[in-house]
Amino acid sequence: MKRLFYRSKALLVFATIAMANVFPTMVLAKKMNVITATTDLAALAQEVGGDKVNIESMAKGYQDPHFVEAKPSFLLKLRQADLLVVVGLQLEIGWLPPLITQCGNARIQVGASGYLDASQFAEILEIPQGSITRAMGDVHPLGNPHYWLDPDNGRRVAKGIAGKLGEMDPEDAAYFQQRDQDFERRLAEADKRWLASMAPYRGRKVVTYHNSAPNFAKHFGLNVVGFVEPRPGIPPTPSHTLDVINMIKRDHVKVIMVEPYFDRKTPDSIARETSGTVVEYLPSVGGVKEVTTYFQLFDYDIALLTKAFQANP
Repeated sequence: MKRLFYRSKALLVFATIAMANVFPTMVLAKKMNVITATTDLAALAQEVGGDKVNIESMAKGYQDPHFVEAKPSFLLKLRQADLLVVVGLQLEIGWLPPLITQCGNARIQVGASGYLDASQFAEILEIPQGSITRAMGDVHPLGNPHYWLDPDNGRRVAKGIAGKLGEMDPEDAAYFQQRDQDFERRLAEADKRWLASMAPYRGRKVVTYHNSAPNFAKHFGLNVVGFVEPRPGIPPTPSHTLDVINMIKRDHVKVIMVEPYFDRKTPDSIARETSGTVVEYLPSVGGVKEVTTYFQLFDYDIALLTKAFQANP
């Protein structure tokens, strides 16, 4: 029996060596490890990376990406990463830079070949002019970082990621390019549907909690006329809330868009005072468990908004 065991073990080793010689790519193929700051970048990277990459996001879709808890487990993920993709425009400035420095991975340091700032590919809105002070709130000096909420920017960012993946893995560059072309085609078809759904509501005035929707509003023709926050990152005050209520009544605003990580108390009280509707829209993939792709993000938000607009003509 023992002789049979060792003979079987020897045959298994021989078979493994033979497979490595006959099918070397099957045995030795290594996927790139891609870490992204947000779920939206992870969703876009997955579209173009396919089964050639392992992708993980640090922030969850239901979290405010400005304020993510810097967990020790992030250091291990970053240490093993071949590529780090960030939103940029200082969105992650409060939590990510120390992790990058401390992880000890030279490949993904700022300026290294494995560090990719996705904002370079996008159309950036609301770039401040003149000096910026803390009295202005959490203003981003390089422009509004919520650019992924415009499908055109999603297309641009996906192409940029595909190009970087091809640069890092030249043998699979054609694969990444083909997946990007397929993504562009499917995104164009979906965007026609989204624009058609939103067409009856072009020009509709809305209020948002945080200034996270300028790219979304521009693409789909909404008019953001105010914010629940008095300034970016500053909690609502009674006096500002009263100003918002008066503005909503004056301008006949019916919809208040709120991100899922903000307290609903003030938006709900504003809606009661103005007979408006609070729409808890998703700024990111994964904001609810059923939204796992970039396409589902827009499907979800546009369904919510069109329903609210129909109910509040």
